[in-house]
Amino acid sequence: MNAPEQQPSTRIDEIAPDVYRISTSIPPGVIPTGFTFNQYLIRDEQPLLFHTGPRMLFGPIREAIERVMPVKKLRYVAFSHFEADECGSLNQWLAAAPEAVPVCGQIAAMVSIGDYADRPPQALANGAELVLGRRTVKWLDAPHLPHGWDCGYMVETSARTMFSGDLFTQFGASHPVLTSDDILEPSEAARAGMDYYAHGTDTQKLIERLAAENPVTLACMHGPAWNGDGAALLRELGKRLAAPA
Repeated sequence: MNAPEQQPSTRIDEIAPDVYRISTSIPPGVIPTGFTFNQYLIRDEQPLLFHTGPRMLFGPIREAIERVMPVKKLRYVAFSHFEADECGSLNQWLAAAPEAVPVCGQIAAMVSIGDYADRPPQALANGAELVLGRRTVKWLDAPHLPHGWDCGYMVETSARTMFSGDLFTQFGASHPVLTSDDILEPSEAARAGMDYYAHGTDTQKLIERLAAENPVTLACMHGPAWNGDGAALLRELGKRLAAPA
């Protein structure tokens, strides 16, 4: 049996009022360098989960959310793009929350989720808003940023929390819940070691579209959540992506 320090562990923390980061740390003995898988819960009249996590992590993620609210009350299960850690356990969540529906961009609905999901998806056009109760989220198309034709992001419009998916991915299993420290250099190191970014012609335009939302919290999928001038950080990332290899 693996030692306790080699076992994944899942925690839940509030990073903004009624916005929770659920994070599972995968130790270096399981994934070299260690890694984290993060999901985000908006607790509201119509609660929304952003990212499902992989199927194998459904149990501990569900247990973490149950500490905050009954899973059966979920109404929306959203994600950036079709990939195992984004939506691998989607159907398990739909089974656990009978009134929940998948939420994604129009491309994801057309090419994947309309067939994959056990319940028809609610497809959002670029700029479309979804009212959860006290809060509203907006969908932003971002094809191939960093990968996936169907890629997109959500921003909660009042507190300006951006659910930023694979942007600013960092390796390692131990991170603060929320930081204002530099995340660009560690994420650039991850990008250099594993070139998972597409090299699209519209990257700068898409970066600017995200920056125009002026996010103050970035709810990253791998690594800590981040607080600060999100527009400036996104534009700096854009400069790095535009630089010659």
